[in-house]
Amino acid sequence: MLFILTVIVLLASAQAKFYTDCGSPLASIESVEVSGCKDDAKECILRRNTNASISITFTPSKDIKSLVTEVHGVIMNLPVPFPLPQPNACQDTGLVCPLKAGTKASYKATLPVLKSYPK
Repeated sequence: MLFILTVIVLLASAQAKFYTDCGSPLASIESVEVSGCKDDAKECILRRNTNASISITFTPSKDIKSLVTEVHGVIMNLPVPFPLPQPNACQDTGLVCPLKAGTKASYKATLPVLKSYPK
């Protein structure tokens, strides 16, 4: 089964809003942290031409063989996919796949916020 870990980064306005649980039956999200953001912030600024570190702690409700990271920028209210150098969430993120149901997992990645992204 493929579990898609989607990270939505609002690059159009250079602001990142913290996650909204989409109600996926595959996992429960416990926490989301973005570098430079306060724990109680509703949004934070992502500076272009820098890297943003993100950490997501979650517990899968089913065994998961593989994960994919997707990043979308929201431009004019439309999600636009942004390619990542390594979309396989089981590599270089601290996750060891397969993941076991009921076992807490922590995803950590550094995502580029390129200078070419819209302001």
